[in-house]
Amino acid sequence: MTQNTSALKPLTLGIVGVGLIGASIGLAHKQAKSFDKVLGVGRSEVNLNEAIKLGAIDQAVSLEQCAKESDVIVVCVPVAQTFSILHAIEPHLKQNALITDAGSTKTDVIMAAKTALGDKVAQFIPAHPIAGGAQHGANAAKADLYQGKEVILCPLQENAPAAVEAINEFWLGTGANTHRMSSLQHDAVFAAISHLPHVLSFALMLQVANSEDANVKLGHAGAGFRDFTRIAASSPEMWRDISLANKTALLKELDQYLNLTKQLRDMIAKEDGDALLKAFTRASAERQKWEGR
Repeated sequence: MTQNTSALKPLTLGIVGVGLIGASIGLAHKQAKSFDKVLGVGRSEVNLNEAIKLGAIDQAVSLEQCAKESDVIVVCVPVAQTFSILHAIEPHLKQNALITDAGSTKTDVIMAAKTALGDKVAQFIPAHPIAGGAQHGANAAKADLYQGKEVILCPLQENAPAAVEAINEFWLGTGANTHRMSSLQHDAVFAAISHLPHVLSFALMLQVANSEDANVKLGHAGAGFRDFTRIAASSPEMWRDISLANKTALLKELDQYLNLTKQLRDMIAKEDGDALLKAFTRASAERQKWEGR
């Protein structure tokens, strides 16, 4: 696995959105000495100053300056903001600059990119790093956040092979492994294994928090509840955008989940212990098999 992007040196990296994801990218590439300079763009001056203090970026700049100076730009913002970001940087892009992103949905991001960038969409190679944490903001960033994690690339027909390979090297430079799939397959897969779990975690947290004896319940909550609701502490803005952007695939998964939970409810109501044991045994076996891979 490539640990640095020496083929890209000496270059400037621009990070748009210096939260957990963006700042961790900056830290990883600073550690790998992949770029001569790392620029950061963000809405919060406090967060940008924190990113500089941590060493994730060298300088906070405007979106226009980032586009003018950067050779590689990674967009790490909620997916609903993708169009406005790409539209703003399009007139200022270097001719050979490459753009990638960290969005958790891809079909909508690609549509936004094609509209915003026009003929320059060949410079955009969509990606989704499968890494993160419950906390957000630069102060939660880690240089090894992507170490051994997977990054999905969803190349466009317009992308030159050399551009795709350069962005592949960029993500390898964070310590990640890369995998390629179509945007449609990506959104269907991650609706099931990422987007649905987050919605369910938010829902359980709301259910308990909205109950009359919420304080008592939370006061007695243990590791199971903590594990299940950990991701409910994730960025609400980001997960709102993801839920709406991947609506069709997510609704399909939600409907299937609701149908299954209704079956389990009926088993409990009927005191059908055999059926309940069979369902739980299958789930337990599949979980252990998956963990053992």
